[in-house]
Amino acid sequence: MNKFDPLSLSEFARYYGFHYDHIDPIGLVEDVLIDMEKGLKNQTSSLAMIPAYISPVTRTPPGKTVIALDAGGTNLRAALVTFDENGKAVAGESRKAPMPGASGRLDAPAFFDRIAEVTAPLIDQASGTIEGIGFCFSYPMEITKDADGILLAFSKEVDAPDVIGKAIGQGLRDALGRRNVKVPGRIVLLNDTVATLLSGLSELPVHGGLRKGEDRYGVPGGPVVGFILGTGFNTAYPERRIPKIGFDSSENPQIVVCESGNFAHRYMGSLDREYDATTKNPGGYTLEKAAAGAYLGPLTFHILKQAIKDGVLKFGKSGEFLAWPTLQTKDLNAFMHEPLAMQGPIGALFGKDERGALASFVYLTSIVTQRGALLAAAAVAGAVEKAGSGYDPFVPVRVAVEGTTYLIYKGMRAALESYLHVMLNKGKPRSYAIAPVEQASLFGAAVAALSK
Repeated sequence: MNKFDPLSLSEFARYYGFHYDHIDPIGLVEDVLIDMEKGLKNQTSSLAMIPAYISPVTRTPPGKTVIALDAGGTNLRAALVTFDENGKAVAGESRKAPMPGASGRLDAPAFFDRIAEVTAPLIDQASGTIEGIGFCFSYPMEITKDADGILLAFSKEVDAPDVIGKAIGQGLRDALGRRNVKVPGRIVLLNDTVATLLSGLSELPVHGGLRKGEDRYGVPGGPVVGFILGTGFNTAYPERRIPKIGFDSSENPQIVVCESGNFAHRYMGSLDREYDATTKNPGGYTLEKAAAGAYLGPLTFHILKQAIKDGVLKFGKSGEFLAWPTLQTKDLNAFMHEPLAMQGPIGALFGKDERGALASFVYLTSIVTQRGALLAAAAVAGAVEKAGSGYDPFVPVRVAVEGTTYLIYKGMRAALESYLHVMLNKGKPRSYAIAPVEQASLFGAAVAALSK
């Protein structure tokens, strides 16, 4: 019905403040770094900069065996993990069970007994010494100085309110004790962002994949940044100075979880603010709401509806689209991968004579994605800057990534990596390597068991 007019569509995006071209990428990274420093000093900041009380293992020692636990929304996984001669994590004997409390209320002893049920057999079956237990527990925790985690709340429909406020590691230790099973070494608690970072230590090549073959110089590997862009968004990196807890160690840095999704960027437009007011936590997690999978679909839907109301987007079934209660990110992504196929609920809205409207729909969606990628890249760039210089071409900062929005959301990965290159190469080239890691929670927990 209407012709494709990229100029008017871009003007629409600029008018409502969601076009990426009014954002200065370098200035945005500076904003991130300022908030990071404030958070480390316990000053007012949108970035919490939470100490994990875990130091990254510079190089995972070969031959060590640990137990890795991963408690997610559906399943509890446990595995014996051994590190091979190259320091790569290799999963051995494993167990899986439904997440305790996911199918009915449990008190605290029963909750921890369920975890002990999958952990104890692995301790018994280990042929050699187990160095410790790493436990990726994907629920809000306050990490203690001894790397235990005090549960703050449950999500994902887990019903075990008696566990809130209790130390997860100590609870597991007590449950294993009730079975007369001796706990091997420490029990280290961590969240999924820290697990992604630690997984990168064993999964990403020491030289970032930039060199192959023998290293006769014995160059050590560079630092690793953890980056999650899935349903939510976060980063973690190794920090040498954390003034708010009196930590200062250039030789043995400590992992800090930035809570990057909460970064209060100064580029919110009027439609962003309108959408933000409809969310469960208005005013918070403004970066996450612009870039993460939980929000990209609904935010884009809100923007597209305004485009219809303003007449810059016109198609025959626009009234039907306006009547939708929401637009899920997965449905928008599926459409964006094959917009010309006219499939799915979105594809069915456009007639064969409405190619211009279809192009306009895709064009506006792409602007939202580009803006989200730019904001996310700035948070990653800030973590890379803080992790280390990275100018030595043989010692890149390695960025370990986990999350479906980064991996499969149409246009996100390419745009994010393009912006990251610009941000990290201003003035002089910086050596870094970014790559996804598999089974990040499990392998990251395994590496955590070896941390000091």
